[in-house]
Amino acid sequence: MSAKNAYFIVFANEKGGSGKSTTAVHVAVALSAKGLKVAAVDLDTRQRTFARYMENRVESVKRIGMDLPTPETKVFDPDSGDDLNLLLDELSQNYDFVIVDTPGRHSSDIRSALERADSLVTPINDSFVDLDLIGQVDPESYHIKRPSFYAELVWEARKARGKRDGKTVDWIVLRNRLQHLEARNMRHVASAMTELSKRVGFRIISGLSERVIYRELFLKGLTLLDVKALGRAGLGHVAARQELRDLIAGLKLSIPDPKKA
Repeated sequence: MSAKNAYFIVFANEKGGSGKSTTAVHVAVALSAKGLKVAAVDLDTRQRTFARYMENRVESVKRIGMDLPTPETKVFDPDSGDDLNLLLDELSQNYDFVIVDTPGRHSSDIRSALERADSLVTPINDSFVDLDLIGQVDPESYHIKRPSFYAELVWEARKARGKRDGKTVDWIVLRNRLQHLEARNMRHVASAMTELSKRVGFRIISGLSERVIYRELFLKGLTLLDVKALGRAGLGHVAARQELRDLIAGLKLSIPDPKKA
């Protein structure tokens, strides 16, 4: 991969509580663990979940004396007067992958990030409440009535990206927390999501389940890939780690060999 052509993965939707930052952290660390140069930009200056996660990780490195692959992380403050595009240009010249974690709201900076995306990842909880962000569902037939505002926002960003450099955006909707749905409701959500994916053009992959382990890992800045630092892993850890591996595979990233760079 050219050092002047970093691959941008943007994690975005306009609803909180979907596991967006947790997923972004794990993807960033997974790529770093492969020996790739990874930078991350946290656009959520209020919660700073991604940045706080990495700060906890740095502290764990100091405490346990173990080298852990850690992406370079920057927090972008829109009130600083700085230009986000200049920052992204700079990172693109020096890293293989740039991860952008966005807050659950819209702004001109978030739009700029969307227009940069090579992969746009939209994690949603597997429910009609979250699906409504992308498309409105008929309550009787469970068919899609029309795309919602966020699908239109992504469409505009994709058009802008295509006009600028002719490239396409791989939009991926990540279905999180599947196991808490009863079977009938899960089928209705899955059917509606599949119908919507064909109308507005996104791929669907399975994400991360609701597990206590993710909340516990945050305090130490660890991920499921930090096997040595975690110590003995239980069955829950093993199952969650496989979920993560499946998620990474589902992103279908073209990952260069750092040894050949």
